Amino acid sequence: MTSRARRTVTVTWPEANTRRMARQHLSGPAPGVSAADAVGAMLGAHAQVLSAAELSVGLRGEGLTRTDVRTALWADDPARRTLVKTFGPRGTVHLLPVADLPLWTGALSAVPTGPNPFPKDTRMTAGQVEEVVAAIGEALTGTELTVDELSEEVVARTGPWAGDLVMPGFQAMWPRWRQVLHLAGHRGALAYAPNRGRRATYTNPGYTPLPGAEARAALVERYLYAYGPAAPAHFARWLAAPKRWADGLFASLADSGAIEEVAFEAPGPAWVVAGDTNFPAEPVRGVRLLPYFDAFAIASQPRERLFPGRAYERALGGGQAGNYPVLLVDGTVAGVWHQRRSGRRIAVTVEPLEPLPAARLRALEDEVERVGTVMEGRAELTVGAVSVGPHA
Repeated sequence: MTSRARRTVTVTWPEANTRRMARQHLSGPAPGVSAADAVGAMLGAHAQVLSAAELSVGLRGEGLTRTDVRTALWADDPARRTLVKTFGPRGTVHLLPVADLPLWTGALSAVPTGPNPFPKDTRMTAGQVEEVVAAIGEALTGTELTVDELSEEVVARTGPWAGDLVMPGFQAMWPRWRQVLHLAGHRGALAYAPNRGRRATYTNPGYTPLPGAEARAALVERYLYAYGPAAPAHFARWLAAPKRWADGLFASLADSGAIEEVAFEAPGPAWVVAGDTNFPAEPVRGVRLLPYFDAFAIASQPRERLFPGRAYERALGGGQAGNYPVLLVDGTVAGVWHQRRSGRRIAVTVEPLEPLPAARLRALEDEVERVGTVMEGRAELTVGAVSVGPHA
C-alpha cells in the first residue's frame, strides 16, 4: 500500500501581501467596520502614542474618526466601551478589543519570559512577583488609581521592599514593584482607565483569562489569519517570545492539524491556518499612509520584501519597523512621512523614495485628506524631504 504525499501550496509575496492588506482593511476604507473590528483585524493597535493608534484605526474604516476611537475606549457608559488600553504584544501599550481580552490575557500570561533584565539587587523573587500582581488586582478592583496611588496600595499590601526606589525611570527612580506593571496587564489584573486631568489611571478590567493552551492556539491562528504565511520566528519576533518556544508551539499545532505548511518566501517552513489557502490573484493597488508603529508594518514578514531596497535603510530604524510613518504604494513601502498639528491645521510632509506620477500624486492628496478627516482637522500636503528623525 502506498501513501500519497499531500500537495504543498505555493504562495508568492504579492499574493500574501495583497491578502494581508485586504484582511487589515488597507485595500480601501471598509464600510461598516467599527473601531473594535479594525483593532481586532490588526491584532492590536500600538498605543504608546495614542494619536498614532487613533489614526491606525481610523484609516481602516469608512467614516471612522478619532472620536469614534475615544468613545470606544472611554465612553461614560461602560457597556459602550468596546476597546481597552493595556499591555499587549512585546509588553508595549496597545488598544485591544474588550471582547478579545480573555484570549489576549490567557495567551500573553502563558508566554515564557527571557532572562531577567534587571540588576540582581533590583529583582524580585517569584513569590514577590505573585504578591505584587495579586496586590495590583485587589487595589484596582472597582476603582481607578493613578500610578502613585497604586504604589501606595501595593506597598501597603506587600511590604516596604516593593516601594524601594531602584528602577530607573524618566528622570526619576521608580519603586521596585513597577517592573511587573506590564505583567499585571498580561494577567488581566490591570488596564488603563480614563485620564484624570493629564495623569493616567488604571483599573482592574475584571476579565478572567482563557486557559493558556487554548489561548495560545487561538492567538497563533489569528496571527496566521492576519499575517500568514508566517514562520515561527516571525511569530516569536512579533510577540517578543523565545524562538524555541514558538517552534514547539507551531509543531504541536501542525501535529493537531490546526495549521498547515505552505511554500513561501521565507527561510524554513511557513504556515497558514489549516484550509486557509485561497489568495487573491490580482496584486494590491493604491496609495496608503500608515502612522508610527502601525501593526501592518511591524508584523508583516519577510520585512525586506515590505521594505525593499532603499526603503529598508530610510524607513526602518536599525531594522526595527514602526519608528517612521510610512508611505505604501501598491502595498510596498515607498517613502516616509510626518505630520505636525497646530490647532485644526495638520501639515503633512511626504517624502517618496521615487518621484510619483500625476495619478499617484492625486491618490496621495486623497489619502492626506483622509488623514485630516480621521484626525478631525484640515490636512495640507507638502511633497519633500522629511527632516525629523525616527519616532519624532
